[in-house]
Amino acid sequence: MGAGDINQVIIIGSGPAGLTAAIYAARAGLEPLVIEGYGAGGQLMITTDVENYPGFPDGVQGPDMMMMFRQQAERFGTRFITADVSRVDFSERPFRVWVDNDEYVGSSVIVSTGASARWLGIDGETRLRGKGVSACATCDGFFFKDKPVVVIGGGDTAMEEALFLTRMCESVTVVHRRDEFRASAIMAERVLENPKISVVWNAAVVDVEGDNVVEGVRVADVNTGEQSVIPAAAMFVAIGHQPNTELFEGILDADGEGYLITDGTNTNVEGVFACGDVQDTVYRQAITAAGSGCMAAIDAERWLEAAEHAAAAAN
Repeated sequence: MGAGDINQVIIIGSGPAGLTAAIYAARAGLEPLVIEGYGAGGQLMITTDVENYPGFPDGVQGPDMMMMFRQQAERFGTRFITADVSRVDFSERPFRVWVDNDEYVGSSVIVSTGASARWLGIDGETRLRGKGVSACATCDGFFFKDKPVVVIGGGDTAMEEALFLTRMCESVTVVHRRDEFRASAIMAERVLENPKISVVWNAAVVDVEGDNVVEGVRVADVNTGEQSVIPAAAMFVAIGHQPNTELFEGILDADGEGYLITDGTNTNVEGVFACGDVQDTVYRQAITAAGSGCMAAIDAERWLEAAEHAAAAAN
């Protein structure tokens, strides 16, 4: 199928949501085209051990799991383009999607571009990512059972991560740049009342200590500049996520944070669906992303069938 032919389904993005959508769409005979992006595989490509995905009793490496997803989608006839989408036009059907100067046309589109964790931008954070530096306590907290950990942030996400970590970690230290949390009052209260949680106020992270694994977090007082090291086996960065939705600004409805607004998986444009972290502000897990990818593919299949029947009846 060439660039000018009409694809039944174009899937933009290739994390657990996009690849699951591809598996279901391909098995339905829709011959999906996945424009997987240069960051193919999504956030799991920077995740070392995945131990909470059913079917892998001994755990699995994130990149290995994404390769298995991709191979399964390919087995059923999914086609892949390893490049980033540069622009889209959803103003009329069939929909148009560009990769640089190459135009691809689709009767339906599934958006699964995901969301990226916001990071602090310090050297040690990058060097020790996957070795004690994480942006997901639900994913990685279990690896630090009975050990001290640090959570960075002051919003509801940071409060949720800290409270979750108290279930398995020896202690949790929350580091926040200000002298009060931005979190909702009830969440802040739960953290402040928890005996396993301590708070370091007015502090910014300077670096992460450790050669091969996290051994501590170096912070500086934002008022005095005085530095100190908090001993820790892990640092969880909880300063939010950024949905990858720049392509769709002014085209697809989004909330104030940029997450796509969906009814199920339906966007405001009929025939365009969204799944995974690009529209999930709550769970952000591989398994929930995969589940919504399945939903999007089924929704797209049913929508295409209904559109085909309507067109036949009109003729």
